[in-house]
Amino acid sequence: MTNNHFGTSEKLMIAAIDLISERGYNGVTTLEIAAAAGFSEKTLFRHFGSKQNLLEQAFDRFHYGEEMKGLFKEKLVWDLHEDLLMISQTYHTIMNRNRKMIQIAIKEGKNLPGFRERTHRHPQQLKEFLTTYFSEMIKKRKMIDVHPEHTAVSFMLLNFGAFINELDSDKKRFTNVSLEEFITNSVRVFTRGLTP
Repeated sequence: MTNNHFGTSEKLMIAAIDLISERGYNGVTTLEIAAAAGFSEKTLFRHFGSKQNLLEQAFDRFHYGEEMKGLFKEKLVWDLHEDLLMISQTYHTIMNRNRKMIQIAIKEGKNLPGFRERTHRHPQQLKEFLTTYFSEMIKKRKMIDVHPEHTAVSFMLLNFGAFINELDSDKKRFTNVSLEEFITNSVRVFTRGLTP
């Protein structure tokens, strides 16, 4: 992330993400975060109150909830293949852009009270969007009659698993298939299985 066009809060969030991803939550002070962003520690506390609050707000600001909300509200074409392809590609674009933040959530989430629950808001929201979408596709008879929520969870886990496999690009765990090939093929298989 470049921070040239961001305001004070965003610059502090980006500095926090960069430093915490490198050194861990307990390995970074608020003074270091503020200095890396070009501000005083007093400015950090005025904007966020605490390091954990800064990290939580950074997660909310840069994770995929709002972008996915816009996608489901404005960009669906009600074609199963086209929509799932767009959703999957958008998901991976956002997740890869925020990979440092995701690594923090995975590594630090269990150590920060309330943080894990907060990080689950975005996947929960995506599950709701997908469940509603699949329900509508069933009503429109563009999809077979399956349990919409289970289908949403299956699609999410498929994509999250692919993201985790790509998280450390030097150590792909299961496959050497490119992410683009994976997205194209998995959406094709998923669509074929759900099309009446």
